[in-house]
Amino acid sequence: MTGNDFDAIARMLPGVPAKGALRGVVVLDITRVVAGPFCSMLLADLGATVIKIENPNDPDYARDFPPKLKSGTGEEFSAFFAQFNRNKLGLTLDLAQPEGKEVLKQLARRADVLVENFRAGTMDKLGVGYRTLREENPRLVYTAISGYGQTGPYNRRPAYDNSAQAAGGLWSINGFADRPPVRVGTIIGDLSATMYAVIGTLAALRHAEKTGEGQMVDISQQDSVLSLTENAVVSYTVDGKVPGPLGNEHPFVKPYELYPCKDGYVFFGGYTDKFWRLSCHLFGQPELAEDPEIDTMAKRFDPDVYERRVRPVLHKWFEDKTKAELEEIVGDAVPLSAIKNIREVVEDPQIAARDMIVDVEYPEFGQLRMFGSPIKLDGTPTDPRGLAPKVGEHADTVLRALAGLDDQRIAELREKKVI
Repeated sequence: MTGNDFDAIARMLPGVPAKGALRGVVVLDITRVVAGPFCSMLLADLGATVIKIENPNDPDYARDFPPKLKSGTGEEFSAFFAQFNRNKLGLTLDLAQPEGKEVLKQLARRADVLVENFRAGTMDKLGVGYRTLREENPRLVYTAISGYGQTGPYNRRPAYDNSAQAAGGLWSINGFADRPPVRVGTIIGDLSATMYAVIGTLAALRHAEKTGEGQMVDISQQDSVLSLTENAVVSYTVDGKVPGPLGNEHPFVKPYELYPCKDGYVFFGGYTDKFWRLSCHLFGQPELAEDPEIDTMAKRFDPDVYERRVRPVLHKWFEDKTKAELEEIVGDAVPLSAIKNIREVVEDPQIAARDMIVDVEYPEFGQLRMFGSPIKLDGTPTDPRGLAPKVGEHADTVLRALAGLDDQRIAELREKKVI
């Protein structure tokens, strides 16, 4: 099947992109919740034809996550699910049944990528793991996202986002020194694995297109989180220091943290000599730029000097001004950002200018506002405005076009509850 054939399929299905940098790339998405679905969603936004395959007896349980859109008849559809599964086709397939395995093999023969996020060995146990599917299609890129990866002593352990934050070291360095560690306020274990999975998938896809050789892309949430810990690893391996929580402070850069103001908080990062000098002038104290105790970055980095001389100055500058007033004062000169809640972010003019909140119309449920795509391509732009599928919504179309099944065979599979 050619890319043009898949473009034709996409045009038949509302909300599925028929253009983009990955137009013609076919992705089998056997994932659930976030890490896997977000990975395949990003590929779909880029133009890939993504087929979300769910167990007909146990579909993606994120379909039950709040918040939910409601129809006039009382039907509900998860906005959480919709956000991470937009631009996809819906197919159900029971991989526990022999006929379900055979259909997946048929689909894999004509696909470019398969993404799954089960524990290591689960797909092998079902009889449709990478080695099996590679025999069906040697150029298949098989992306496996799991808590601990496909190898190592932990590879069979169940894991969630919090597991990765704990096992990857991030949890131990987040929070305040005089309190227990605090998890990062979003599912960074899932989300970081997603980003690395997309990068790995695209790299492997390029190799497959050049050589005809597919490969496994093995992504561990623990690995992904560890790579986000900045200087923690080298602080230990070089100096023998085990970093702990620092609150809102940076391990050594100062000033570079949260500061209170009249109506909330701002981040101020004017730590370089250039930015410090500009800040002193903007806030009406140019003499501080020449003060011999704090006139260089190295001096301001000293914890005692920072606490005694620099922090009080910043509190004085900020305490009687609002977030908006402070942003107005510094303009484009110094790194200062209001710490905004989600309402403020959704209504932010910069976010609007970047098309990062998109409106999508669900025929039965009305409008859904969700985040757009952070990937901006001027020649082949992303399309984040597609719909998420209902369970198995596009089964007939996909099985006819991709697996080559006729209506009679599709009916037989449905009768046997394979699909």
